[in-house]
Amino acid sequence: MTGTPAELAEAAFRLYRAQDRAAAFALYADDFTFTSPQDDRIGKDAFFARCFPTADRFAEQRLLHVTPADGELAFLHYEYVLTDGTRYRNVEAITVRDGLIRDVQVFFGGKV
Repeated sequence: MTGTPAELAEAAFRLYRAQDRAAAFALYADDFTFTSPQDDRIGKDAFFARCFPTADRFAEQRLLHVTPADGELAFLHYEYVLTDGTRYRNVEAITVRDGLIRDVQVFFGGKV
């Protein structure tokens, strides 16, 4: 898939929600890194083993804002509701280079 960083970030978000691992895996570079308050620069295989299969925790998840920052970076601001009914918001900074997602940094928000 080709597109802007914002378009690729949105596609990755949709594929995560659909749990389409094969299609999502193709969007990420082999040297991809993922960082969140719970993960410190884990690689592509660890991300797909640990983080990608977690969509079933959510009763609902929706994008609030997709903001291009420059030619390589986009920010996603999203809200989600866990299956226990608690609602949160997070922001992700997603770096895309050469048509592939290279880096994701997640910033956890609090309860809404």
